Amino acid sequence: MTAASSPIEISLDAAIVAVSGGNPQILVVSDPASELESLPFGPFDPGRYRTMEMSLRVAVEARTALHMGYIEQLYTFGDRGRHKMPGDMGPHLVSVGYLALTRMDPERTATLSAAGVHWRDWYNYLPWEDWRQGRPVLLDQVILPALRQWAEEAGGDAAGAARLSRRSRLKLAFGLDDFPFDEERVLERYELLYEAGLIEEAVADGRVWHTGLAARLGVPMRFDHRRIMATAIARLRGKLKYRPVVFELMPPEFTLTELQATVEAISGRHLHKQNFRRLVEGAELVEPTGGTMAATGGRPAALFRFRHQILEERPAPGLKVGGR
Repeated sequence: MTAASSPIEISLDAAIVAVSGGNPQILVVSDPASELESLPFGPFDPGRYRTMEMSLRVAVEARTALHMGYIEQLYTFGDRGRHKMPGDMGPHLVSVGYLALTRMDPERTATLSAAGVHWRDWYNYLPWEDWRQGRPVLLDQVILPALRQWAEEAGGDAAGAARLSRRSRLKLAFGLDDFPFDEERVLERYELLYEAGLIEEAVADGRVWHTGLAARLGVPMRFDHRRIMATAIARLRGKLKYRPVVFELMPPEFTLTELQATVEAISGRHLHKQNFRRLVEGAELVEPTGGTMAATGGRPAALFRFRHQILEERPAPGLKVGGR
């Protein structure tokens, strides 16, 4: 069969996100045949399901018993050569990535683990995205020196223009020189690391023989699932600012401290407590329940809930935190 007539197989890949203990969690699947984990995925069967989203929900809930609340399609990942090795005559795989939000059920964690499904901190995979404790040391000690060297090594007939393009992309993606750091440019940062051959996925795809680094940058995943994860994080960070999606990750009642920790977990940034509370009050996204929660070593903390009426009052109700 020629390349032109190769069949196409559609895979549905889900970045399923929750927050626990102030840390962002993503659902991954282990495979006895591989050392690497993957996102939950499965084939789309149009003969059984009317829509891709329906197929995804059924597959995930059958495997994990998780109820996914908010869900949206991210992107179609179909570059030629994905998952294929030289001489492979199998179908070309096109992945449709999804972002889904849910709430963790601690009582089901052991059951999930027994089925090879685990919750992992997403910063294990993309550690350079976590700025909650300040600028990651990894950036200045490893990532930026390696990327600057890569930028200067651009060759070919248009080497000068290529070097300039790489430098400009570095500035935009990582907030260098006079450019502010934009927490939403998660995918651009990942793509630069991949293109420069600094992450294990570039080795697996045959772009480079070795990353040239003493230690790997984050935990690699199967296929291009870390790219899908980066896309999901970027989308969710952007959504926080104009949609109340954060409440899909919260229990029905919560304290403002818990809400702040969840927003910080997703955005990857530390937020000033009083500024955050003024932001929440000004956005009119929550209302007090009248109840309290006992706090360690202090006064009981007031409990709040999402104020659903805001959806009818404002076209873009969100929490505009971060660098933009």
